[in-house]
Order: sequence, then C-alpha cells, then structure tokens
Amino acid sequence: MKKEDCIFCKLANGEIPTRSIYEDEEFRVILDAAPATRGHALILPKDHADNLYQLPEETAGKAFILAKKLTVSMTEKLGCQGFNILQNNGEVAGQTVLHFHLHLIPRYTDDGQSISLKPQQYSDEVLDEIRNQLAE
Repeated sequence: MKKEDCIFCKLANGEIPTRSIYEDEEFRVILDAAPATRGHALILPKDHADNLYQLPEETAGKAFILAKKLTVSMTEKLGCQGFNILQNNGEVAGQTVLHFHLHLIPRYTDDGQSISLKPQQYSDEVLDEIRNQLAE
C-alpha cells in the first residue's frame, strides 16, 4: 500500500516525474536527484515500508535480486570499476527518507567518494559476550 504523504511512494508510483531506468509491478528504479557518482540510482518499492524492519521478506528478497541484475547491467553499460549497494535504517544510520530504498552506487577510480567504516577494537571477552547475546 502507498502512504499518501510519502515522497518516495509518489516517485515510485509515477505521481512525480523521475528519470526512471527500470520499472515492473513492484519496483521503480530511478536516478538519484543528488547522485554520489555517475549513474547513482535508487530501487524504490511501490508499496510503502518505512525501513527494512517493516519490509516484507518476499519484497526484500526481490529487491536484492533486482539489485544484482541492475549492477551487472549498469557495470557493463557505464564502465564502472565497482559498486556499492547501500541501505540505511534509522536516522542514526543515515536514513533521510522513511521509505525503504536501496542505493546503487557505481564506483569509478578516483571518483572522490569514500564509503568506509572506522574499525573498532573489542576485547575477546566483549566479542564473546556479543556472540552469546546474539546466538540466543
């Protein structure tokens, strides 16, 4: 179902003009209006879910299958050297629009972008505690 006040629902369902590169019954893929690199696109489900937590498992699976299909095609057509597939959940994780979406970010040598994480150091005891907590 669509959420009436969601901008990404409107984009995904064709209510607002986009530079669409793919569409089927469940998804629309558009070029990002503020791209990180040449060809940066967004996979938008047509049905609303705020984030991955709310997204039906079947839709999540289809979104990642579509991401694989598109990254293969985009790599061939754009000549990029790599790809980032990015998905944020929650403001603290960088989510700015509350509608699940996948970023497909073609990467080029010297494109000036850096998507990196700062490694942390945890003791063996803390790592064991985390493992035990998650394995329950």
